[in-house]
Amino acid sequence: MWIHEHQNWPNFTWDAQTLAFKLADIRHRQGRLLGRMESLGFALKREASLSTLTSDVVKSSAIEGENLDAKEVRSSIARRLGIDIAGLIPASRDIEGIVEMMLNATQQFFEPLTRDRLFGWHAALFPTGRSGIHKITVGGWRTMDTGPMQVVSGPVGKENVHFEAPGAERLENEMQAFFTWFNNNHVIDPVIKAGIAHLWFVTIHPFEDGNGRIARAIGDMALARADGTKDRFYSLSSQIESERKQYYDQLEAQQHATPDITDWLLWFLDCLGRTIANAEKTLGHVLFKAQLWDTIHQKPVNDRQRSVINRMLEDDFEGFMNTSKYARLAKCSNDTALRDMQELKERGILIQNPGGGRSTSYRLQIRPFLPF
Repeated sequence: MWIHEHQNWPNFTWDAQTLAFKLADIRHRQGRLLGRMESLGFALKREASLSTLTSDVVKSSAIEGENLDAKEVRSSIARRLGIDIAGLIPASRDIEGIVEMMLNATQQFFEPLTRDRLFGWHAALFPTGRSGIHKITVGGWRTMDTGPMQVVSGPVGKENVHFEAPGAERLENEMQAFFTWFNNNHVIDPVIKAGIAHLWFVTIHPFEDGNGRIARAIGDMALARADGTKDRFYSLSSQIESERKQYYDQLEAQQHATPDITDWLLWFLDCLGRTIANAEKTLGHVLFKAQLWDTIHQKPVNDRQRSVINRMLEDDFEGFMNTSKYARLAKCSNDTALRDMQELKERGILIQNPGGGRSTSYRLQIRPFLPF
C-alpha cells in the first residue's frame, strides 16, 4: 500500500514533541545566519545571494542527473535580478527556464501558489515540449494516456517499482487540496511546511517530468517565507545533491508508509541543519572573494592578472600558481608572467610558498572572513 492509498491521506500527522528540539535549533541557526548577513553591506549580500541561487539551480538539476553550466546559470540570474557582474554570457533556453522558475518561487514567495503558476513553471522547464527526445504534456497535468506514473529501476522485465503515484483521474482533486493547504494553513511553522510540501507534491507527482525540481522550488518558496526575505543564503538542493542516496531512500520509505511523517520530517530537519552549517563555510569563501576584489579595485590589475586571479578563485582550481601555469592561462610569455606575479606579490595579493628556483610557486592571500 502506498501512502496515498491510506484512508487518512493526505491528513499528515507527526510527533511535534520529537521534532521540537531540532526545529528550535534550525530556527536559531536561520536567525543567526540572517543576522550576520544583515550586518554586511548591500553589495556583499547581493553577491552571497547570487552565489547561493546559482548553486541551488545547478544542484537541483544535478539531483535529476542533468548537468548545467554554472557560469550560464550565474549570468542568467544576474541579468534577471539586474546585478552587474563581469563576464555575462548567454544562457540556453533550458537554463533560462529553470532560472525563471526558481526566481519566481523565491522572489515572489508570498504570492499564492496556483494551478496556472505551476503550469507556467512547468512550461519554463520544458520550452521545447519534450523531455529529452520524448514529447510530453507541458503546462498541464499528466493524463491517463501516459499510463501509471511509476518510479522504477532495473532492466526491462525485472523492474523494481519504488513508487507509483496517484492515478491521473485524481490529480485535479489532489492538487486543489494541496493548493488550499499551502496557501491558507498558517498554523504550521513554515520550516515544517517546507518539508511537508516537498513530500506531498513529489508524492502526487502531477507532471510527466520535472516533479522533483518543482517540489524543491516549492520547498524553497516555503523556506523563503520562513526567512521573510527574497535573499537566499543557503541552498537545500546543494545539500540534498550531496546526500542523494539518503534523500531517495527517505522518500521511498515514507511513500511506502503511513501519513505519519515524523521520520521524514526528522531527516528533513537534519538535512536542513547541515545545509545551514555548510552555508556558513561557503559564504565565508564567497565574501572573501568579494572583499578581495574590493581591495584590488583600489588599484586595478591588468586583464591578464584579473583572468588568472578569477581562475585561482574557482572551486576546481588545483595546486598553486607558477610561471609556466600563469603563462599558459594568460597566454603570455614566461617573462611577462613573472613580472605580473611579482607585482601581485608586492601588493600582497599573492604569497610566495616556501622554496625557490624552478619550484617557486604562489598562492592567494586568504584571510578568513570574520563574521563566519
